[in-house]
Amino acid sequence: MPSAPDYQRDYEQEKKTSDARGEKPKRAERNRARRKMIKAGMVKKGQDVDHKKPLSKGGSNNETNLRAVSEHTNRSFPRKPNGSMK
Repeated sequence: MPSAPDYQRDYEQEKKTSDARGEKPKRAERNRARRKMIKAGMVKKGQDVDHKKPLSKGGSNNETNLRAVSEHTNRSFPRKPNGSMK
């Protein structure tokens, strides 16, 4: 739904909400994992760092939980045989 023409985003409130949800530390953890994999030479151009067990489900940045996968694989949603999302 489009916003009203005179709508102004409240960036200060968005930051407070983001901090309250703890979104920044998770992003920082993901970036650390990526840097670690790049330094080890395990990630190539066009690849993403994937967590086998997601951070949101209690996974870690331990090397055993990280893998390099294609951007498409990491960013696509699981689908049913008929093409709809699971």
